[in-house]
Amino acid sequence: MRQLARGTLVAALVVGAPACDRGPASRVPIVAPQLDAKLATAKDQRLAVLAGGCFWGVQAVFEHVRGVRQVVAGYSGGAASTADYETVSTGQTGHAESVKITYDPSQITYGQLLRVFFSVAHDPTELNRQGPDQGTQYRSVVFYADAEEQHIAEAYIAQLDQAGVFSAPIVTKVVGLDGFYPAEAYHQDYAAHHPYDLYIVINDAPKIAKLRGTFPDLYVSVW
Repeated sequence: MRQLARGTLVAALVVGAPACDRGPASRVPIVAPQLDAKLATAKDQRLAVLAGGCFWGVQAVFEHVRGVRQVVAGYSGGAASTADYETVSTGQTGHAESVKITYDPSQITYGQLLRVFFSVAHDPTELNRQGPDQGTQYRSVVFYADAEEQHIAEAYIAQLDQAGVFSAPIVTKVVGLDGFYPAEAYHQDYAAHHPYDLYIVINDAPKIAKLRGTFPDLYVSVW
């Protein structure tokens, strides 16, 4: 539970210990995917659903990406009847905390979104956890909507593993999207509404700073 994690983070700060991971530690630069969709020739609207730990931080990162129109925090991987925070937090529902990204494919490609996902939004080598949060609901997943998304995601993971980008194998699963269920209102835009929450300051603000530093051409300031 994140409430317990916050207490752990405060204690770590007091004693000067590292609180938690601030994102993936790659050994070499994370290159663009060799297999990707082409930029569309006209404005349009497409969706991408990704899971990479607490949805507060993943949502915050993608809200700062050029070409992204909306990001909704929610749950994917389980049934509609169990898509609520308290139930998902048991780790028994099959759900992962996820985000639904609405983007303009004439401004950014699906592969570029995945590049941000793997290099900034989370650590794809952590199994069933991200930083201080543990449980299957925090697992790393690319939920694909069609064969093109599946092929791009699988090829990119293979590309990164073969290049030895990370010091450990990528554990991200590529799974067909069966449904997305928006999370409760108080979870939406949590980082924007609570920028001084210690959890956000320690875990998520550094990701936004990394996005700005690593991909200045993709970064937009929205808060």
